[in-house]
Amino acid sequence: MRAFLVASLATLLCLPAAAAEKPLTPEDAAWLDRVTFGVDSATVARYRDLGKRRFLDAQLHPKGDGLPQPIAQQIAAFDVMKTPTNVLLAQVRDQYKAIKDMPDGDAKQETKKALQKQGNQYAQQAQAAELLRAVYDENQLREQLVWFWLNHFSVFQNKGRVRWLVADYAQNTIRPHALGKFRDLVMATLKSPAMLEYLDNAQNARDKVNENYARELMELHTLGVGSGYSQADVQSLARILTGVGVNFDGQPRRLRRDLQPYYVQEGVFEFNPNRHDFGDQVLLGKTIKGGGFDEVEKAVDLIVSQPACATFISTKLAKYFVSDNPPPSLIAAMAKTFRRSDGDIAEVMDTMLTSKEFTASLGKRYKDPTQFLVSTMRLAYDGKPVENPRPLVNWINQLGQAPFGRITPDGWPTTDSEWSSSGQVAKRFEIARAIGSGANHLFDLDEAGTRSVGGFPQLTTPTYYATIEPSLGPKTRNALSQATSQQEWNTFLLASPEFNYR
Repeated sequence: MRAFLVASLATLLCLPAAAAEKPLTPEDAAWLDRVTFGVDSATVARYRDLGKRRFLDAQLHPKGDGLPQPIAQQIAAFDVMKTPTNVLLAQVRDQYKAIKDMPDGDAKQETKKALQKQGNQYAQQAQAAELLRAVYDENQLREQLVWFWLNHFSVFQNKGRVRWLVADYAQNTIRPHALGKFRDLVMATLKSPAMLEYLDNAQNARDKVNENYARELMELHTLGVGSGYSQADVQSLARILTGVGVNFDGQPRRLRRDLQPYYVQEGVFEFNPNRHDFGDQVLLGKTIKGGGFDEVEKAVDLIVSQPACATFISTKLAKYFVSDNPPPSLIAAMAKTFRRSDGDIAEVMDTMLTSKEFTASLGKRYKDPTQFLVSTMRLAYDGKPVENPRPLVNWINQLGQAPFGRITPDGWPTTDSEWSSSGQVAKRFEIARAIGSGANHLFDLDEAGTRSVGGFPQLTTPTYYATIEPSLGPKTRNALSQATSQQEWNTFLLASPEFNYR
């Protein structure tokens, strides 16, 4: 068997001319691996064709959807994607009303469980959609930022009606603004029914003020702890946010004639002046006159224009993309760009990705679970569309970083130490084996898993030789030489220390 494997690998090393293209420089390979979720052949070809600067420009300013048609069709076919959010919530509302009207008993409990199960399935479809986009979308930098912002503006799918809303939250709130103006992104999340439900602002009213969202908006989303805002600022912002909520019941609001011009509705989002405190508020030393929803817009403008906001967001981005302790010089440069560009995320990213500090960090960042899983899929299956994304959702749950799965609003941690425990390494090895051996149901053609068009991947490709092979150390090379099958070789590579760093 060993003689056969050696002969097979020797054959693979005799690559045709097209496969034997000159490897990327170690710096280019590492840069590409960090700017994307991980290399595949199409990305490497695009990089070679465009060069670093033009490739980066294309990533910073993507044009349209970069999904291959089979994946776009698969996502569009998910039940949660077929139904507009307002229609979906109306259906859920009617089902809950019907359940409430049922007599107590087993039938009522079973119907309630079925509705909850459907909501959970919709949330799982939203998770699958995010993972599929991360694996297959050619706009890789945008997809990394979608994941970053989903984690930064985190919502938990199992609270209230959030499970019905997370697909819309990712697709229509976060993705369109991932590389745009930070102010627009904040406003989009502020109007999101998922966020308003999760952080309780849907219950925030002038006669019963709820400070939860106001506090997190300042502490977690924009300014950060220790930035100088006070509890009085939180209270003022909470009063400004009174009436900002959702119209889940679908009923028109009864408003006095003088309040009718202040009513705002966009989908299920609403600003209800009946619930709003119209008093003047002092926020961050500035007086915001009572005036309806424009108070909210003025408050957000004030908050995101603070120097502390530029520094806080730049630090968060640098901690995700560069290191747990990014150099102060890099943060200062990014914050300067943030202020100069009025919070243009693409320009801030450009400053970071072209910096000497970013270059110095390459190859030293331990992949978080999402980065590990997505980069594994991108290398192993190299654009081949999966038929069944459920294993992806199962794996990211096993690794402990499921989209929309963080209970607390601080999002999943990003430090290397959080994801490098022995238990995490063991789970990664098992997933590497499942993907590397082909025993994973990714290509099942039916629910029973009895028909499959899968098989184990061949990782000894031109992409591997151009980007990964030159970086392998002696221990990994020795382990690979001891593999007794291609499947085992695949597993050893995907679980190797070099592959787990970016």
